[in-house]
Amino acid sequence: MTTKEITITSFSTRDVRFPTSLDKTGSDAMNAAGDYSAAYCILETDSEFTGHGMTFTIGRGNDLVCSAISHLAPRLLSRPLSSLVGSSFGKTWRHLVNDSQLRWIGPEKGVIHLALGAVVNALWDLWAKTLHKPVWRVVADMSPEEFISCIDFRYITDAITPEEALAMLQSMQAGKQERIAEAEANQAVPAYTTSAGWLGYDEEKMRRLLQETVGQGYRHFKLKVGGSLEEDIKRLSVAREVLGEETEGRVLMVDANQVWSVPEAIDYMTQLARFRPWFIEEPTSPDDILGHLAIKTALEPYNIKVATGEMCQNRVMFKQFLMSGAIDVCQIDACRLGGVNEVLAVLLMAKKYGVPIVPHSGGVGLPEYTQHLSTIDYVVVSGKKSVLEFVDHLHEHFVNPSVIERGYYVTPTQPGYSVQMREESMERFEFPGKEGGKSWWRTEEARGILEGEKI
Repeated sequence: MTTKEITITSFSTRDVRFPTSLDKTGSDAMNAAGDYSAAYCILETDSEFTGHGMTFTIGRGNDLVCSAISHLAPRLLSRPLSSLVGSSFGKTWRHLVNDSQLRWIGPEKGVIHLALGAVVNALWDLWAKTLHKPVWRVVADMSPEEFISCIDFRYITDAITPEEALAMLQSMQAGKQERIAEAEANQAVPAYTTSAGWLGYDEEKMRRLLQETVGQGYRHFKLKVGGSLEEDIKRLSVAREVLGEETEGRVLMVDANQVWSVPEAIDYMTQLARFRPWFIEEPTSPDDILGHLAIKTALEPYNIKVATGEMCQNRVMFKQFLMSGAIDVCQIDACRLGGVNEVLAVLLMAKKYGVPIVPHSGGVGLPEYTQHLSTIDYVVVSGKKSVLEFVDHLHEHFVNPSVIERGYYVTPTQPGYSVQMREESMERFEFPGKEGGKSWWRTEEARGILEGEKI
């Protein structure tokens, strides 16, 4: 693969926050109200190309991630792009995580790792634009050897070695062109919806949104749970009334967003078993591998699967979840992990241990990112279709937004990683905004949120 010789000359960060707490979008048992936000990174070059990456947060603390981006991005400056990507990408990734002083405060986790995701994804966006391809196609066009060169296998060779990974990818070469053709026909990534499932929505709104999404062709639906057992039973009863049973081809999933202890999760879910959910997502602390295993074991007689991953902060944790058999569904996050490179490592481990990939995609910019990752998983790694979350809000702020047609993601065709945000959106929702500027956060309407944050 060839790359036009350009050099990264500078970078910038933007703290962009959308006031989604006003309408309770994103509300769940752990997060009553959040303002969907992007800690945004732009890589400038000595050419017409720029690289755009972001990390998703839900408001306060977004500025900390932007600050961390400012510590990581300088490690790419004055470097020719060709020396950073291609067969060097795995080494570049390790170079970014190997600053010992930064590792001390965040060794491949926390705020530093969130910032890493934004920087690494901006680099992928830049590279893909120079190749005039979407990111998924950049990876699909790689040889197995090129794919492997993108990954830092440190800490995971007890789960999968480079040799094993290479053999797996070589075995998947058969049929790859046919799967690419399916992707190009927009038949690679079925979507599921969380649009009706937020805890802050009343019954009327939930019912209306469920009916609308059924009409749009969705067959998988996720609802938040964990606020109140009595209320959850009512909400799931409404959902089953609208959706019908599994025999009608409509699948229900539930998500507790970490709110329970292990015994509480087991007890709560046995009482929701009557609604026959496919899985319970994040039933307990996202760091508790043994707890997830206990919940999974206890729920097996009820045929309820266990899913987690949106807060799983690196490939090492995923290694433990997968090797121990603690999860049934692997929910990678495009920027909680350290960008595309680390995601590729987790895709390979999930393939080896036979666990389906169902990315976390409920946040600003995440559907734009994860449509590429699910396509890569199907076309290159697993060869199996799964489902991908879609939340229908904030897409209008992106130059190339994700789109659903007949229940499937429309496969991206524009060069890059699909998260380049419109300049007018960044100006409108940049936080805190310049004095006398255009930012929404300087308006009277924003005062309610800002005053509430002081409590």
